[in-house]
Amino acid sequence: MNKERSEEVYKRAERMKQAVQNVQEKHGFMQLGAKLRAYFFTGILVTAPIAVTFYVAYKIIEWVDGGVNNLLPPQIKEYYDNLPYTIPGLGIIILALFMTLIGMFAAGFVGDFFVRLGEWVVRKIPLISSIYSLLKKVFETFLSNKSSAFKKVVLLEYPRKGIWILGLVSTDTEGEVKDILKTDMLNVFIPTTPNPTSGFLIFVPVKDVIFLDMSVEEALKFIISGGIVSPEKMKKIKK
Repeated sequence: MNKERSEEVYKRAERMKQAVQNVQEKHGFMQLGAKLRAYFFTGILVTAPIAVTFYVAYKIIEWVDGGVNNLLPPQIKEYYDNLPYTIPGLGIIILALFMTLIGMFAAGFVGDFFVRLGEWVVRKIPLISSIYSLLKKVFETFLSNKSSAFKKVVLLEYPRKGIWILGLVSTDTEGEVKDILKTDMLNVFIPTTPNPTSGFLIFVPVKDVIFLDMSVEEALKFIISGGIVSPEKMKKIKK
């Protein structure tokens, strides 16, 4: 009787041991699956931005090349089409050279005269004049080499207390607005995410803003990324 009981206890112990081994193996496979899944998503996170960036760049180059190719004189276009190989980015190079030549011409006396004449004609056309003026201001602001386009980056509470937003100081408030408000004010441009060329202008008392050390360029990158690329991360990347 004791022998049969001992064998039964031994069998139960073996079954428990086997069950524990099965649980451990299952847990090990689950850990391995979790690690593989984490590696897979890490691979996507690393490669996707690079792949998308190169794909977009390739499509832009291809689009520019096609557009420039259609504008080439027939003789040059025929010679280019008969080449045994294609030169990717040739359209970008031609476009850059063309824009540089236009800039050189516009900077001269004769070019400046024609530019002013063209602007005078455009400003006489309803609706078109408003669009042209707006686009010109936007491009002058964001492509100008002058550091005075925006002076400083500020932090202010908007649209209510407790909610903070980044703003770009364009200049001190002057003229009729300052005369009416009778206090030191700043013209602050509030850019939107992810397109900082759109936004709105607000007038803020100097005492209500916090001036930041980050540059305007860092602030724009911060805004475009939706807060993902902070100035601290930019400094680490530069190092």
